[in-house]
Amino acid sequence: MGKINILPDDLKNKIAAGEVVERPASVVKELIENSIDSGANAIEVIVRGGGNSSIQVIDNGGGLSKEDLVLAFSRHSTSKIGTVDDLFAIDTLGFRGEALASIASVARVKAQSLVNGGDSGYEISLADGKVTDPEPGPFSGGTAISVSDLFFSIPARRKFLKSAKTELRHIVRMVRRFALCRPDVSFTLIDDDREVMKLTPANLKDRIAAVFDPTYRENLLEVNHQAEPFVITGYVGNLNLVRKRRGQQNLFLNERYIVNRLLNSAVYSAYQSLVSRGEFPFFVLNLHMPFDSVDVNVHPMKTEVRFRDEWRIYHTLKIAVSTALEDVIASIPDFLVPSEGPIVGGSQETLTLSSPSSSDTVSRQSVERAKSYVKSLGASHEEETDVNLGNIWQIHTKYIISEIKSGLVVIDQHVAHERVLFEQAMDAMEGSTLPSQTLLFPEVVELPAEDFSTLLELIPYLYKIGFRMKEFGKQTVMIEGVPFDLGWGSEKEVLTEIIDTYRNQQEAQPSFMEAVAASYACKAAVKAGDPLTQEEMQSLIDRLFATKHPYYCPHGRPIMANLSLDELDRRFERS
Repeated sequence: MGKINILPDDLKNKIAAGEVVERPASVVKELIENSIDSGANAIEVIVRGGGNSSIQVIDNGGGLSKEDLVLAFSRHSTSKIGTVDDLFAIDTLGFRGEALASIASVARVKAQSLVNGGDSGYEISLADGKVTDPEPGPFSGGTAISVSDLFFSIPARRKFLKSAKTELRHIVRMVRRFALCRPDVSFTLIDDDREVMKLTPANLKDRIAAVFDPTYRENLLEVNHQAEPFVITGYVGNLNLVRKRRGQQNLFLNERYIVNRLLNSAVYSAYQSLVSRGEFPFFVLNLHMPFDSVDVNVHPMKTEVRFRDEWRIYHTLKIAVSTALEDVIASIPDFLVPSEGPIVGGSQETLTLSSPSSSDTVSRQSVERAKSYVKSLGASHEEETDVNLGNIWQIHTKYIISEIKSGLVVIDQHVAHERVLFEQAMDAMEGSTLPSQTLLFPEVVELPAEDFSTLLELIPYLYKIGFRMKEFGKQTVMIEGVPFDLGWGSEKEVLTEIIDTYRNQQEAQPSFMEAVAASYACKAAVKAGDPLTQEEMQSLIDRLFATKHPYYCPHGRPIMANLSLDELDRRFERS
């Protein structure tokens, strides 16, 4: 007897569903695509438990007749293509006829619909691929599809679902993509009776501001480039919108979100002289081209496409973005004018470089650590390792120079303070909570839905390092206190940096607390260009040598460099 068997339909459907339905956000994607294809201009997404419990998508589109409502859940049934030639001129988001059948094979589904102009709507229910007879009902126009108990028939798959907050974050990201692609459509997202997102029809610039932050509006550069047969429209961000993580790069093809590394690199190439390695520009770009010049039938998720002339599109896209950036590039000076003034400048504002808990004990420990450092640099006699912390200077408001017996130590003030704050934050999150400085006027910060969801997860850890905040309405927090080392007025910038780093590195970091601590330290530390007083430099050096690892910052950059007397003698050709 042969070993090869033909799989039963039920098993085939579940295997096929694995390519289409990965998580609740996949269900939301497929249902929204159907809503848009039906002509809807108002779409509401209602989820519970981040979609793990239930998902409902309601639209005001054309609706489905009694017969079509049943057929819609049969595999390979679609109204969008009919011949092989249609595959190479697809102008709709959906076309495979697999999504609804895949969802129904792994979840419990209820669908209600009323076709435009119809007298009565109909409702059907499906579970494990089995469908009930349509029942009439007094439904309003459009379609409402409810999905619950996702993967109930595949317990092994259900175990891979993440927490409600994580799954909601993926849903927010998915809805955001559609909202940017179709600013003419209103979108509402509700989770556990809480309104997460409500977007009314708008132009693209206003939609970007509504999705991300109102301040984005003034930092957008319009892209409008035509090179037959291609048209590229949208916006790129100026340097104020450059971030240290991916996630705000949105590329659409004929109003379909796509993932294409080559085309993304075309945008990055246009920014090449403007951003550093590891920085990513903001963009929302829509490529318009003839439908027959691209193949979207590559993968069931429909985010991967093949172009007939990919390199031509690459160069066209790079030119389009470069043109939009011309004013930004022109505004960057070719040289730096040297500043005049004392080597050590007076600080315009007090930089809090001393911890409230610092003491003479810490200072003595720091001197001992400094002596050990000098020994490690090769001092020949122990009596020559004394550090003269009284003789310190700041140069170019960037480096601190301290005299030692064997020469000089040059300290990068930013990474030195970064190391201090990192260890302080880690100690706080693993032990005692740091004190906070209360703001005279609490700061109200509004965040994009996805960032707000992440921040709620981080609040207990941010409290440990000195932030005092609470929810204050939809996508808004009120900051009542900040860490002592954080300057006033930078609260939102620091929180955004922490959120970015946490989301970008939480899976790669051995401890997500390290990601929080490192991003906070980097953003809160004094910067190159900040003038420091003698007392502030003294305090920084004391605190640096009191840390466990005073030689490298959390990102691996060296904090200090030694310039020995022998090296100076060689430079001046002394024998």
